[in-house]
Amino acid sequence: MFKVNGSISALNYLSSNQTCQLFSSNISSVFVEFNSNSTLLFLNQLSGTILNQPSTSTSSSSSVAAPSSTTAAGAVVATASTTAAGIVAATVSTTAAGAAAASTKAAAAVAAASTTAAAVAAASTTAAAAGAAAASSTSTTTSSTSTSTTTSTTTSACNLFSNQITYPVGSNPRSVAVVDVNNDNKSDIIVGNYGSNNVSVLLNAGSGTFNAQTTYSVGSLPYSVAVVDVNNDNKPDIIVANSGSNTTSVLLNAGNGTFLQQTTYSVGSLPYSVAVVDVNNDNKPDIIVANSGSNTTSVLLNAGSGTFLHQTTYSVGSTPYAVEVVDVNNDNQPDIIVANEGSNTVSVLFNVGNGTFLHQTTYSVGTNPISVAIADVNGDNKPDIVVANFGSNTTGVLLNAGNGTFTNQATYSVGSAPRSVAVIDVNKDIKPDIIVTNSGSSTVSVLLNAGNGTFLSQTTYSVGSYPCSIVVIDVNNDDKHDIVVANRASNDVSVLLHC
Repeated sequence: MFKVNGSISALNYLSSNQTCQLFSSNISSVFVEFNSNSTLLFLNQLSGTILNQPSTSTSSSSSVAAPSSTTAAGAVVATASTTAAGIVAATVSTTAAGAAAASTKAAAAVAAASTTAAAVAAASTTAAAAGAAAASSTSTTTSSTSTSTTTSTTTSACNLFSNQITYPVGSNPRSVAVVDVNNDNKSDIIVGNYGSNNVSVLLNAGSGTFNAQTTYSVGSLPYSVAVVDVNNDNKPDIIVANSGSNTTSVLLNAGNGTFLQQTTYSVGSLPYSVAVVDVNNDNKPDIIVANSGSNTTSVLLNAGSGTFLHQTTYSVGSTPYAVEVVDVNNDNQPDIIVANEGSNTVSVLFNVGNGTFLHQTTYSVGTNPISVAIADVNGDNKPDIVVANFGSNTTGVLLNAGNGTFTNQATYSVGSAPRSVAVIDVNKDIKPDIIVTNSGSSTVSVLLNAGNGTFLSQTTYSVGSYPCSIVVIDVNNDDKHDIVVANRASNDVSVLLHC
């Protein structure tokens, strides 16, 4: 249906004999009668999009597209009006008015209608008997018994994640963790502030909103933060890698989301990343640190009550920047995986038991890998490696070939200077997706998993300035994963709720 120079027109295609009727009127309404072999096309005159409006109803004598109403007669009326954008809007109702005369002079439109009117149908009584049948019919069509479907090219206002909400934290935040620290079943935000030598704790106020920060002093230039219960009191504690003082800080949880003063332990030079995992199977989480300045990883075994033994170190690649601890060879012992920025490799150190590790095996990746995540991305129950390649603006995916060996990386383009990567299913298709912070473009890239460990092109979302660290977790208890990002240059954290 369309409006031209004040005249309303509609095209009715008869599939039975492949003819076309053109209905026309110079008033605000056009009366259309059509039979069960008819197809009515509503055309958007600006874009040429076909708007299909089929309907179903309990009526045996009429069926029209919603919204609808019933009057004493039963002829179909389509009323057209023009919106501000120039697009003709159409509504349908029933009225006592008679049917307008059909025009068949649109011969050229028949072929076009027959090729474009796929599956657009509206059933009614035959045109010749429409007025009489409608007047005598006992059945009615109402909006409560009709269904309507509209197909268009308009995209949703929210595509997976909503616009960010930001919360101020300390100076130069480099790392973020999201864990419920006050036992209220709501995930809280913990941030390591490199520029202010402290950590921020933002308690969840509900519905994915957060209270103002509370800060706790740690060592010099805190670069990485983890939040894990290390003293078995069912309260998550804070562990920090301090790059300026070559230490790790342990802040035990005192309850209600408050923390005790730090205890520090010496590690290697320039500790840039920390993970906390039980590596010797004694049910006590241990500390593993990547030491960028000494090209080592430190392992500090838990001595009980949240205290730790002196470090044991293992050589890795050049400038180790990030560490993860996951069992990659299916022997039920967590292994160490490190991203080495200086040598463009990842190191895999197998756990041989009792918290000791074999010499590294290395795999080539992109330029300047500075973040690593481990997850099974191809559904074969073997954890794969995903890295953020800061210097090549890519993510690399290394599939697990079995026994903890890995294939050559496949790369996917992301934004500028990717700094942190997470791998988790964000669209509920049971396939882990890749989420990356792009520090050079102040965005987050989401690459949906296409199956078999391959990924679609990125979709990007704006965050704060120079995003450094990311966590993907449900923060508003709606069973959908949200994004939390620490923004180094804007001194805040961004929260992007899942739509």
